[in-house]
Amino acid sequence: MKILLGLTALLSGLLTGPAQATAAATAPTYANPVSAGVVDTFPDPTMIRGKDGLWYAYGTQNPVFNSTGEDGERILPILRSADLTHWEYAGEVFAPQTQPAWHNAARLWAPDIRYVNGRYHLYYSVSPNGGDLGLATAPTPTGPWTDAGDVLPAATQAGCPTGHIDQAQFTDVGGAHYMYWGSYDVICVARMNADATRMEGTATQVARGRRMEGAYVVRHDGFYYLFYSDAGCCQGSYSGYQVKAGRATSPFGPFTDDEGVDLMDLTSKGAIVAGANGNRWAGPGHSAFQTDLSGQDWLVYHAISTADPDFPPIGGGRLAGLSKRPLLIDRLDWIDGWPVVRAGAGPSEGAQPAPVAAFDAGGTFNGGSLTGWRPERGWSLKNDQDARGYASHTGNTTAYLVSAKKTPGANVRAQADLRVTDGTAGLTLAHVNRNNNVVARLDESRGALVTDVLIGGRSRGEKVTALPSGFDFGAWHTVVAELRGTELTVQVSSDQLGDPIAEQSRALPRAAARPGSAGAIARGTADADNVGAARLYTPVAERVPEPAPGELLPAYGDEFDGTSVGSPWQWVRGPAAGVSVSGGALSWPTQNAELFQTTNTASVLLRDAPDGDYTVEAKLKFAPTQASQQAGILLYENDDRYFKMAHSALPLSRGNGAVLQMSEFGKEGERPTTTPPTAVFNAPMFGGPAAETMWLRLSYHHDAANDETEVRAATSRDGSHWVRNGVWTLPAKDKLKIGLFSMNRAGAVAEFDYVRTYKD
Repeated sequence: MKILLGLTALLSGLLTGPAQATAAATAPTYANPVSAGVVDTFPDPTMIRGKDGLWYAYGTQNPVFNSTGEDGERILPILRSADLTHWEYAGEVFAPQTQPAWHNAARLWAPDIRYVNGRYHLYYSVSPNGGDLGLATAPTPTGPWTDAGDVLPAATQAGCPTGHIDQAQFTDVGGAHYMYWGSYDVICVARMNADATRMEGTATQVARGRRMEGAYVVRHDGFYYLFYSDAGCCQGSYSGYQVKAGRATSPFGPFTDDEGVDLMDLTSKGAIVAGANGNRWAGPGHSAFQTDLSGQDWLVYHAISTADPDFPPIGGGRLAGLSKRPLLIDRLDWIDGWPVVRAGAGPSEGAQPAPVAAFDAGGTFNGGSLTGWRPERGWSLKNDQDARGYASHTGNTTAYLVSAKKTPGANVRAQADLRVTDGTAGLTLAHVNRNNNVVARLDESRGALVTDVLIGGRSRGEKVTALPSGFDFGAWHTVVAELRGTELTVQVSSDQLGDPIAEQSRALPRAAARPGSAGAIARGTADADNVGAARLYTPVAERVPEPAPGELLPAYGDEFDGTSVGSPWQWVRGPAAGVSVSGGALSWPTQNAELFQTTNTASVLLRDAPDGDYTVEAKLKFAPTQASQQAGILLYENDDRYFKMAHSALPLSRGNGAVLQMSEFGKEGERPTTTPPTAVFNAPMFGGPAAETMWLRLSYHHDAANDETEVRAATSRDGSHWVRNGVWTLPAKDKLKIGLFSMNRAGAVAEFDYVRTYKD
């Protein structure tokens, strides 16, 4: 049960005092989907913290109120929250009567929200135009929105052979703006102009893969991380979407996965951030990013409930086949330099520790008074449309505004939204008094971020970091300072979306890392808002343990040491032509035959599986050269109900004939939730990098509580390091058999070195 503070209390500005203390004492929790009870669906989410201290989320055009009888869609719907887990509907970016004419009434997809030079920028995809990326700007997170037209010029578009959707803007250290975009199957990046309203120059391809899309870039510990999704987003419980990542030392790449595979290589990729794990969630993907007030990062994404995956036809049948994709959030950990959801546990179901959404000391100034603060001369309260309440300073004397409450000294995260008309404004933490504190300030005269440490009234040395040329001091910027032990890290950003424009680190004397207040400091004319501090999060340092196969079960495997295929193997539509056993391997030429939905012409080689949970592993040598050639292992119930793990050759869309070598994890079965029900459906999920010699695994588990079959795949290129894929599920029916196949298009040969089965 969710027990965080409700939206009403926080909207009233009660960010300090008894309500906050009660919330902390009761260990707030939340449960996915966080949009439950508010909207039916919220695909392709993006999120930002507004200058009023609330969070805002934006989604793809969809029938968000279908369950209440509304038969239409909302165009880029908006949600609002005070705590990241309790949401309310807050409007839409366009209504049918306000949608710009140049859209030609197209549906609008995949919004991306940013804060640029004092305005909210919402980038969106215009579908089915396929070549238009729009921009709307507003003075507040809910509008009013002014359309700024298409940001993708034809010259830039021409250099990127992809679907021109799923855009995400990124601002680098130094202030340069970039746009990432692309779908099915290439992702590109291009520089943007100074006000981030249009791409400039040529596009650079940075990633390609089967059904790759949904790019989002975050800068972390000196690397640029490209988050993306692949496989199918929107096939109900057959959605194979996963979130993956690559990293680089430049916004232009090259981005590589955690095995060093370039995201431009013609193969599937690893570094899986979030995939289906066997609970109710299928197809987790199209992610965005948030950081809570403790500094903990969160993945923002959608997923599909296998219990309620599909909409009925919408608008009298005008829109059919839509899946329900509600809004989820989960903790994003950075382990050994790579992002992963919940240390590898995947999307959450049930109660989880909630994000930290209230300061231990500080607040938003929306309550109409300075109760809980200790202001020096020159500070007063003001209001505007966007920030609502904020603190304003006027005067030539340096003045502090600090919280009455104190925070721990050694592990604390403080932040403030600041803007400077004339002079300087900053953030103070570990503040004991004017002579003993730590300060990070924006200094207009020097065009710099300046930190200082005062102990006993004596400065321990300023450190100066230049801000970007053209830095707009008159627009709100967020300064965040994290003090872990005696290490201070400070970032300046416009929107805290993993895109700092300036960073600084320094070691503090131990005497400076002490309990103290948090607050703002200013000289001249400047403003401060959303000022406060919270206990710094504790990073998760280790992944959840990887399950390892147990006891080898020789009776359910084969080393192929003989000279033929015999009992206990059995053929379906066999024996296949050209199959032989020699030299300790089973050799099987690919067939011009298929095992796909209602076309079941391929041969399958089967043997019984053991009782209980087990893992089947095969070593496969296979070098397909033509699209559709594939070979691998099966857990097979019948021709229309199975799970497969294949090395597949698949065409690259818009790839001029290029062929991808893919680890393809598929399932086939009934899909009763469509209108009308689909008797046989098939969908893939893509695993780690493929190679001529691969090790393939399928792990079977019977979920007795839900009477469900769960199968997880894994692949390896060396037999020791494994990339664990997501989990496919089907309602349990008949017992599965272990199978092999080599099919789809003649011309390649699969060599199976062994099949081994382990008890789990």
